[in-house]
Amino acid sequence: MLHVVHHADYMAPQPTRGSFKFDKYMLVMEALRESGAAITEHAPPPMPRRWLEAVHDPDYVAEVFEARVPPDKERRIGFPVTARIRDRVRHTNGGTWLAAHLAMDHGYAANSAAGSHHARYDSGAGYCVFNDLAVAANRLLAEGSVGQVLVVDLDVHQGDGTASLTAGRGDIFTFSVHAEKNFPVRKAASDVDIGLPDGTGDAAYLDVIERELPRLLDHVRPDVLLYQAGVDPHKGDKLGRLSLSHAGLEARDRMVVRMARARGVPVASALGGGYGADQREVAARHAASMLAMADENRVFAMA
Repeated sequence: MLHVVHHADYMAPQPTRGSFKFDKYMLVMEALRESGAAITEHAPPPMPRRWLEAVHDPDYVAEVFEARVPPDKERRIGFPVTARIRDRVRHTNGGTWLAAHLAMDHGYAANSAAGSHHARYDSGAGYCVFNDLAVAANRLLAEGSVGQVLVVDLDVHQGDGTASLTAGRGDIFTFSVHAEKNFPVRKAASDVDIGLPDGTGDAAYLDVIERELPRLLDHVRPDVLLYQAGVDPHKGDKLGRLSLSHAGLEARDRMVVRMARARGVPVASALGGGYGADQREVAARHAASMLAMADENRVFAMA
């Protein structure tokens, strides 16, 4: 059973400026529903303003809530922040928090959007408005649901916003494996960063995960793993450079779930990056990622 969090507000009108497209979020759900797999959909609550203000600058939160984000910040984000975008990001942030709770009940759950790992304290960036990974981690800790969070970011881009928002915290550990020469140019300092060369490919990439993740799980001993499951390391991705195949992405995702679940750690995934001219193809990669992780969780539960 795949427990997936989704909301109608994940879709937003095509921005009047910028190139970002929101239609893949509808297409991901279409692919999941047409897959024939057992799926339970959960609608997330909008993230309360005070939960966002606990991580982001309250003045910036006000700018988003009142749809008056300054032009320089909108340029960094990549699209205008309208009232519809405000409603969207409140639900996508609530979605990652809900996915974490569902994961603690079922072993694995997915948010069908979010993974907004570039958003920093007082501004968004790189198509990210609020940082759902940092916000969800902070809220889970504040409410006492967990005592330790591990954020595993395997998007092709470094999770610079997550790293900067959680820097110095002993209860949130960040791990990022990314393309070293890709966006952002100026990287933040995760607890563990591994920058890979362009064209790394399946074997070398998977060797890194297989070597590093078990060590981190045993060292951090998290109560939940928040997983940035970007599909942009794929060789066909418009913005990716790591040249992973379909099989490589699936092996990566299964490895993350298998290693975590073997230690009793639940996994909640966020959609992360995935870009290309054919939105259906990109959506299919995201759907395949979630289904593979749900299947690996099922295999573990049956063992």
